[in-house]
Amino acid sequence: MPVAPRPVGRRERNKQEKFDRIVAAASALFAEHGVDDVTTQQIADKADIGTGTLFLYAKTKGELLLLVQNAKYAEALQQGRADAETVPGVLDAVMAIVRPIVECNRVQIDNGRTYLREMVFGDPEEPRHGAALAIVAQAEEAIAAVLRRDERVSEGDAATLAHIVSAVMFLSTAASVNIALSVEEIMREIRGQVDVLLPR
Repeated sequence: MPVAPRPVGRRERNKQEKFDRIVAAASALFAEHGVDDVTTQQIADKADIGTGTLFLYAKTKGELLLLVQNAKYAEALQQGRADAETVPGVLDAVMAIVRPIVECNRVQIDNGRTYLREMVFGDPEEPRHGAALAIVAQAEEAIAAVLRRDERVSEGDAATLAHIVSAVMFLSTAASVNIALSVEEIMREIRGQVDVLLPR
């Protein structure tokens, strides 16, 4: 006989409600002002909690940005994977995975660049950084799977190439010299570099 799930207690509901308010407040403020121009006090005030409580959920503004962006990044990857399934060519399918991720990171350019910096240089042991790195690993797995459509690409080479594609995407999206570029211009830059990597 199946066991009924335990009802969620008031304390857990309160924690989840606070968490949801923090995410909503940080998301709204970061979108409106950019991460660099928002203080943790403003986030706490908008979420209607104390700063001490806020720091129980995220110790730094970088962690708050990861908290907000990880869900968006995961959605972008899911969209890219779905798009790639319907694209026959290897290069086009790789770019189908990359496009929503680039678009996600260009909605608010400074936030996207800060997110990538936090992801790459943050503490991988911190749960939100770890979650971001897990999404990167999933993106690389999706890219590697597309690259393996070409029989000339071994499993090991596909993984290495996917890692390089990921690095190209990060650099093209986060580089200071590319701040003014549109999504289309960044996509052309990435495509040109990825094209050179593929077997001929």
